[in-house]
Amino acid sequence: MFKVVVSALIVFCISLSNSFCCTTAVISGKYTEDGRPLLWKHRDTDFHNNKLMYFTDGKFDYIGLINTKDIKGEQVWAGTNSSGFSIMNAALYDVNLDYKGDYKNREGFVMKMALQECATIEDFEKFLKKLTKPYGVSASFGVIDAKGGAAFYETDNNTFVKYDANDPRIAPNGYIIRSNFAYIGKKDKGYGYIRYETAQNLFSNAFATNNLNYKTIISEFSRSFSNSLLNTNFRKDVENNINTNDFINSDDLICRNSSASAIVIHGVKKDESPKFTTMWTVLGFPFTTVAVPCWIEGGKELPSMMMADEKSNVPLCDLSLQLKDKCYPIKRASGYKYLKISELINTKNTGITQKIEQIEQTIFAKTEKELSNWRKKSIKKDQIQNYYKWINTFVMKEYQKNFF
Repeated sequence: MFKVVVSALIVFCISLSNSFCCTTAVISGKYTEDGRPLLWKHRDTDFHNNKLMYFTDGKFDYIGLINTKDIKGEQVWAGTNSSGFSIMNAALYDVNLDYKGDYKNREGFVMKMALQECATIEDFEKFLKKLTKPYGVSASFGVIDAKGGAAFYETDNNTFVKYDANDPRIAPNGYIIRSNFAYIGKKDKGYGYIRYETAQNLFSNAFATNNLNYKTIISEFSRSFSNSLLNTNFRKDVENNINTNDFINSDDLICRNSSASAIVIHGVKKDESPKFTTMWTVLGFPFTTVAVPCWIEGGKELPSMMMADEKSNVPLCDLSLQLKDKCYPIKRASGYKYLKISELINTKNTGITQKIEQIEQTIFAKTEKELSNWRKKSIKKDQIQNYYKWINTFVMKEYQKNFF
């Protein structure tokens, strides 16, 4: 019996250390390359199959990142609505430690309700204040809006503390990073300290070179091969032919075995319509999938490769997970920690991630061209739907040509 209990405890601890452990950031538009705020969530979870869904069940229409098994979309893990309000979260493991009740893990429900009814971060504060206590959450909620708002709300069962990215006393460089420990939490009880420091280094370098934009966050941050504790960038080692090992321990990278998706929401300037808010979604394992943009104005029909079919298959996510399987070929014991980096990066520039980045550059360029035209004239549903058809065809063809 004792051995069974110990074994169960070990499994629980391993699961906890890898479940819902996200790396996130909010960035004020005052400090970004183009003057528009950004919201970043690199999602780690046990639910590796994700999808997008479009909702019309609230005051505002909204797009949400959903676990594929959640057929009705009852919980949202990141999203944006028609007012330009956007939200995501990072789980906290150093708050509510003395709570003995069962009312918990409500973050997905809370974010769905917020998207249904909030237009600004001030609305979100009012929303939190009126929630019945205990809230049933332990999370840092990151939000931006179309009025220039950008903040984190560290929230436990009974209270929340706001950290404003527009306040130079709190965010001197205009960005705030969070992983899985709280400033209001109990010391050394959280997770993600190494990932947090890695993200700090990445953001600091991007800020110093005026390169803080959605493309950098998607391509370089969510696909970072850096470990801040070891002061090592495994990608550079491979490309410079320093590291000849096939495998690296990815457990403390921002992108690791538990990474299921990444979201970057590219907001709008104060004088722009919230219709231009762009939700970039990296659906699946970030090292093996491309970023795809979506807009509320496009309506319910999102790119079909991002949505679940009648059998709950999500084409882009499924393809990404097939490629991920090659990257973690050791299936027993601690094999999930060991990433076969030679599948992703090599000196010939033919690794999976290197090819993904080449495909993505075409998407970035075409999207920026379309957005530039739409901002000058208008953004209409049929224009977006035509774009979705193009990107769906382009991505599927590129995957077949390069990987299958």
